[in-house]
Amino acid sequence: MDKALDKGITSNGTGFDEVKWNILGQVYYPKAVCASTFAFETNSEPGQFVPVHIHPDQDEFILVQEGELDLKLDGVWSKAGPGDLVRMPRGVPHGYFNKSDKPCRALFWVSPAGRLKELFEQLHDKTDIPTIVSLSAEHDVEFLPEEANA
Repeated sequence: MDKALDKGITSNGTGFDEVKWNILGQVYYPKAVCASTFAFETNSEPGQFVPVHIHPDQDEFILVQEGELDLKLDGVWSKAGPGDLVRMPRGVPHGYFNKSDKPCRALFWVSPAGRLKELFEQLHDKTDIPTIVSLSAEHDVEFLPEEANA
């Protein structure tokens, strides 16, 4: 991808070009994309999560906007609440879990963008876990065994 960043505003509660994805039951809105970065909003209901995985070629960040996330970052559990910024360097195993009784809304971004947007386009509405894991591996996201989430 060698596209430059488009100027403008992506409104609250929407994605650019009116795009909205269902990723593992969570609502994702793409906010901005170019070669150097990809930003997206996640909306996680209680009990929803993304299992521990690795981005070998991307740094990832989470800015929690509402609610609380439990994070497993490099094998260590921690919590992030509104206004907290989570830093996940490339190659470091991480996963996020909404273990609270309230929804959580967060802004994520990765740098460089890599093929994460394309992965989300392919994962939209998919529920078959082996397919999700396989597609993710094809797009440079490696899920760890299930025991990594404990």
